[in-house]
Amino acid sequence: MRIGIACYSSVGGSGALAAELGKQLSLRGHEVHFISDGIPFRLGDFQGNVFLHEVEPPHHDVFRYPPFELALACKMADLIKTHSLEVLHAHYAVPFAVAAYLAKEMCGGCPVQVVTTLHGTDITLLARGRAMYDAVRLGVEKSDAVTAVSMSLAEDTKRLFGSNKTIEIIYNFVDTVRYTRRDMSNVRRHYASPGEPILVHISNFRSVKRVPDVVRVFAGVRNTRPAKLILVGEGPEVPLARSLVRELGVEQDVYFVGTQQEVVSILSMSDVMLLPSEKESFGLAAIEAMACETPVVATAVGGLPEVVVHGETGFLTEVGDISSMIDYVNALLEDGALHRAFAKHGRERVEACFSSAGQVLKYEELYRTMVGGVVSTTFP
Repeated sequence: MRIGIACYSSVGGSGALAAELGKQLSLRGHEVHFISDGIPFRLGDFQGNVFLHEVEPPHHDVFRYPPFELALACKMADLIKTHSLEVLHAHYAVPFAVAAYLAKEMCGGCPVQVVTTLHGTDITLLARGRAMYDAVRLGVEKSDAVTAVSMSLAEDTKRLFGSNKTIEIIYNFVDTVRYTRRDMSNVRRHYASPGEPILVHISNFRSVKRVPDVVRVFAGVRNTRPAKLILVGEGPEVPLARSLVRELGVEQDVYFVGTQQEVVSILSMSDVMLLPSEKESFGLAAIEAMACETPVVATAVGGLPEVVVHGETGFLTEVGDISSMIDYVNALLEDGALHRAFAKHGRERVEACFSSAGQVLKYEELYRTMVGGVVSTTFP
């Protein structure tokens, strides 16, 4: 099939998922055209059957702001016509699904099928602010098929819009061949002394990720034992996190390593992943950690309970419950048998539920059904 994938290039779960999906589809023999504002995060090296089309908004005195959304729709329409795209997969309702709808109209009702994957921000933040509500709803309703990365997100979408649109659940995934624990002992010794545990957090450092809670949990653990913390990512909360690290006196034990394209090495030398998010539609970082046999201590919000099995692959707490998080981390660090069991069960859960082999096949089957023209758009 000839498939267009529209996504943001910036760091985040949606771009990482879109890039990995395109690469996996290419390996299965499909022709994949990325439509983005730059090189998608984690797209990686050149790969056959993968093409990148960057959107360049026009700059003109008549425009107060460059019209990215219209340029995006025009680029989509051009690719639909010149490459005979059969499927156009939009990652986010706004702007990508709305632009895809406009592109189809520009092409005079062409047969390309639009799939929209909801990742969370378009529903949990944009649509809740009434200014974008109608645009998000239009993107969802005008798509030929809609998927969501968790049951929680699908339920939120139906409740918010009162829609009877069918939403298929296709979880985020990782390549379990690439995401597997490695021997990182030679690198690990540059971060921690022998026997000293390493905690890790990976995010885009927005307020919803509650990075100050990560620092406070680490400081609490650090009060009971020597430990290190590795913070991966960039974003608006970095200065606040740095300030809190200084305030709590743990500067010598915390590493800010910035955005990293490849996190397997970091996860492989870590002992516990911290995810104290206020909202999390899925939690891609959690399955990346579990695939690398790193137990997760997270909040029981959004899609995280669908990923992390409490008491089996990790622990879940209420948002802001710093004390419980500290206790759970300490329990994992003090009981080697418990830690090994969680690591083993986490890896098994990823292989069973969140592997690229299984989830990409679901997308592929959805595409084939749509191209065959038998997709249902409402609940029975």
